[in-house]
Amino acid sequence: MDHIDTEVVADPDLADPVFIEGLPGVGHVGKLVAEHLLEEFDGDLVRRVYTTDFPPQVTVDDDGVAELTHAQFHHVEADGRDLIVLTGDHQAASNEGHYTLTAEFLDIAEEFGCERAFALGGVPTGELIEDDEYDVLGALTEAADREAFEEAGVQFREDEPAGGIVGVSGLVLGLGRRRGLGAACLMGETSGYLVDPKSAQAVLEVLQSLLDVEVDFSNLEERAEEMEEVVGKIREMQGGGGGGMPGDDELRYIG
Repeated sequence: MDHIDTEVVADPDLADPVFIEGLPGVGHVGKLVAEHLLEEFDGDLVRRVYTTDFPPQVTVDDDGVAELTHAQFHHVEADGRDLIVLTGDHQAASNEGHYTLTAEFLDIAEEFGCERAFALGGVPTGELIEDDEYDVLGALTEAADREAFEEAGVQFREDEPAGGIVGVSGLVLGLGRRRGLGAACLMGETSGYLVDPKSAQAVLEVLQSLLDVEVDFSNLEERAEEMEEVVGKIREMQGGGGGGMPGDDELRYIG
């Protein structure tokens, strides 16, 4: 297999499509948003992207059939707006892989005619967020877009996120800007310890405002309720002198 191998599944007719990246990251925020869009609007698979920079493994479905790990592009029609949504279970394993794979992702987005892109992710706070106040931070390729994003509830903070934006989400902006792509990154605040559907909902609320679409949040709200018991136990451990956050073994089942 080549270092990157893209399989064409379908070529839908699109009108002014928007590219949305939601690969795994902090709190799985971007991935949760992407998967929610696919579930709510019945996304159709259009591309599979395989690379030797993904882990050497396969996934096995309910019928016992194995499939080499890959990233997926889906076409989503949301309230008449065409979206090209990228998701998957992994990011690249090397710095070079991040660059070459993101370039392939952007090539595919351009093939579909996308001139606008949103990269989605989480910003770790290092502590549990109280009172459900999940802020959404932003970064842009065009300063002229800032006012519209602020009106949608996006915050722009000096020197945040600390250390910049890493992985595919950062490169969608960096490489996208060099291509003339209008791109933005929406990052929901999250503890960084858990899969965070509440942070994902905060990001999705901003995204639906910017795209002018209506999204049903019921499934995300149900997932958030399921996490409340976990968060409650963590708070009990913190308050009872249990040594702070639980370790990896205690959180292994989450998500």
